[in-house]
Amino acid sequence: MTTLKFIGKDPESKTGNSPTVFIDEESADLVIQGWKADESTLAACRRVGTIPDDEAVVRVPAHMVEMVRKACDDAERTHDR
Repeated sequence: MTTLKFIGKDPESKTGNSPTVFIDEESADLVIQGWKADESTLAACRRVGTIPDDEAVVRVPAHMVEMVRKACDDAERTHDR
């Protein structure tokens, strides 16, 4: 069973449900819940390469950068244990 460490939710979310940042406590992977990318964003991503069926492109607002940094720092410490 995957154990996720909750880092934080978008404080500006109108519904309080997303976007959200987590860390997988076993693998130290970041788990990001965000808005589904629109077709324009997907097209820009596809100019670099394909998006496999088991992957997704999500958008996380810029004002959550500090939260993502915290997740990266926590993940790095988790991985180094």
